[in-house]
Amino acid sequence: MRRGSPTLLVGALVAALLLAGTAVLWSRDHATPAASVPAPPATGPPLDTVTLQLLVDGVVEAGAPGAVALVRSGQGTWRGASGLGDLDAKRPARAGDRFRIGSVTKSFVATVVLQLVGEGRLRLDDNLQQWLPGAVPGGEHITIRQLLNHTSGLYNYTDDLLRPLLAKPTRQAYQQLAARSFTPQVLVAMATRHRPVFPPGTRFSYSNTNYILLGLLVERVTGDRLAGQLQQRILVPLGLSDTELPGSQRRIHGPHLHGYAPPNRAWLPSDGPAGLIDVTQANPSWAGAAGAMVSSAADLARFYQALLSGRLLGPDLLKAMQTTVDASEQYGPGAGYGLGLMRLALGCGGQVWGHGGEVAGYATMAFSTQDAAQQLVLMDNLLPAPGGTVQAAVENALNQGLSC
Repeated sequence: MRRGSPTLLVGALVAALLLAGTAVLWSRDHATPAASVPAPPATGPPLDTVTLQLLVDGVVEAGAPGAVALVRSGQGTWRGASGLGDLDAKRPARAGDRFRIGSVTKSFVATVVLQLVGEGRLRLDDNLQQWLPGAVPGGEHITIRQLLNHTSGLYNYTDDLLRPLLAKPTRQAYQQLAARSFTPQVLVAMATRHRPVFPPGTRFSYSNTNYILLGLLVERVTGDRLAGQLQQRILVPLGLSDTELPGSQRRIHGPHLHGYAPPNRAWLPSDGPAGLIDVTQANPSWAGAAGAMVSSAADLARFYQALLSGRLLGPDLLKAMQTTVDASEQYGPGAGYGLGLMRLALGCGGQVWGHGGEVAGYATMAFSTQDAAQQLVLMDNLLPAPGGTVQAAVENALNQGLSC
């Protein structure tokens, strides 16, 4: 549920999309932010919408069936799409389509946990054993903070769950995973069959197990389902009507992008889209609190704008969320991971905050400057993308002179 070593790609792309431009154009589907989330001031360089569309088109030209992007700055908001959202129906991708956001889910879950901290209902330095007795061996040595920033040392359960699929990505393998239903407890048990990969608090290693446990923690503390807490605390107050945690619901309701996967490891974009496997309908319970949410580009931008501008957390908790551990070994120079929030360095010396997400058929990036005045959401509906072809298409465009 994450894209490996995204720093160069995301950092360069964010710099190009947010900082390059010559003329502003407000899209016809521009949506005014909700009253509770003020728009950024009209400052900064204007958006070059021609270049933005070319970059999104380039993702499709590299092999993705479709792509959707949103770019926001003080000069306006541009929303665009390219390619197809449904190959069978030949329906174009639309800027307002919903899609599975994978590990971008983690920023939402972390926000709920930090709100509970702010209410005095738990502490970041509480140990896991206090709240989920017996959930994992050695839980008394693992803190809530270590779950949030991936320093717990717990084995990543998806390394086991998805290994057969990644080794042999056939239609049958995807269908078998799509049909299965998992409880959080079963997912945690997959992880605890393995010894911890390191002692808690000694290093960073991304593990989806951490957020499955955090979902259980929220439910233990509140006595409510995680989906209900997300609705009550974030989705309803911000008017994020396209966003949900669907549980075991296989369908994506409303206008949405279909997600696609290659039929085998030898597939290349030059083979064309005919053989791609439609993996849209899938039971997302295997991803749960670590990556099962559905959203849209506009909702993701509004969420991160509210989060980074202090609408969802007080100053101390937002500071804690943005206090990072070194993640450069996994994500490249300058990368850090906070509490459900990733920091990436830009080539021009700036930095952006947000998260990336991967789940079968969908790859999402959602990043903002620290003041949320400039934002990027970019999504394509092909995963895995063999040979990094989609990423390479963006890098090639950037190499043609786009930079800070």
